[in-house]
Amino acid sequence: MLRVPYDDLYAALVRATERLGLSGERAALCAHLFAETTRDGVYTHGLNRFPRFAEMVANGSIDVNAEPTHIAGDAALERWDGHLGPGNLNAHAAMERAIALARQFGIGGVALANTNHWMRGGSYGWQAAEAGVFALCWTNTLPNLPAWGATTPTLGNNPLVIAVPRPETGGRHVVLDMAMSQFSYGALASYSAGGKELPVPGGYDSAGNLTTDAAAIEASKRALAIGYWKGSGLSLVLDMLAAMLSGGLATHEIPRDPARESGVSQVFLAIDPSSFAARADLARIADGILESLRLAIPVDPAHPVRYPGEHTLQLREENLRLGVPVDAAPWAWLQALSF
Repeated sequence: MLRVPYDDLYAALVRATERLGLSGERAALCAHLFAETTRDGVYTHGLNRFPRFAEMVANGSIDVNAEPTHIAGDAALERWDGHLGPGNLNAHAAMERAIALARQFGIGGVALANTNHWMRGGSYGWQAAEAGVFALCWTNTLPNLPAWGATTPTLGNNPLVIAVPRPETGGRHVVLDMAMSQFSYGALASYSAGGKELPVPGGYDSAGNLTTDAAAIEASKRALAIGYWKGSGLSLVLDMLAAMLSGGLATHEIPRDPARESGVSQVFLAIDPSSFAARADLARIADGILESLRLAIPVDPAHPVRYPGEHTLQLREENLRLGVPVDAAPWAWLQALSF
């Protein structure tokens, strides 16, 4: 991997998004979301994902000029239509609206239909936490995960994000960002490309054996759900909630071609605790929970137990200081597109 200054990465992404037809603040925000994802170490959904984003703009799956609109709801929960606009811009707008509703009602939700891949789901958890609110959000996806007891993918790996704000810590929020598969397909592709074994079994090979061979899992299309039948069930109900609340597509209705995965459904929930809880009391509870976590004896003393989001902050600091790691091929591709 190469290391490039964050500002250079962001500037190249701005130029590239403008070449794709975005402009002004929308181009800047889209580029920012891709750049910060790469900065924070989620390489599979940052720069490395941008070529597919460009491909989907070219094939018409993403309408760069479309913006989400309100279609129903007049209290704390609203339905919006994403009109197949850029997924990260739609998701950012939906979470921003959920936060505004939470400021008004204590809790706010946006169910978003007809949108596109939101890239890194954790971005919207961090967005909420920085605003000082709790958040839950999730999306459905194309069918890429077999239900428990099945050999063919009928469920999505339907990422789920949960954010716990800790404003008194200067940004050390707790943000869980997880797919319903043991490894996302982006992670499988990364391990496969690097010729590396997964640290734990992530799915089945073509013979039906659990394996740590990422390439074998990609070939069989039999990724393993987290918690076996539990992850399978959670994936199903997340899909049902997203599609039913938004009035949009369910996983089985979404195109199976990854380059045309569009029309997905998402839910964004925000909770503002300011009307019923003191910040100091919330901080005391959170600190106690995390302190008890740190008392756990690690398997490897060199790798202490971490809370969700802690490693993100470490990578963010390192990558801002040393430069953001980028793979040579997508970086060269981006530079060619942006000039």
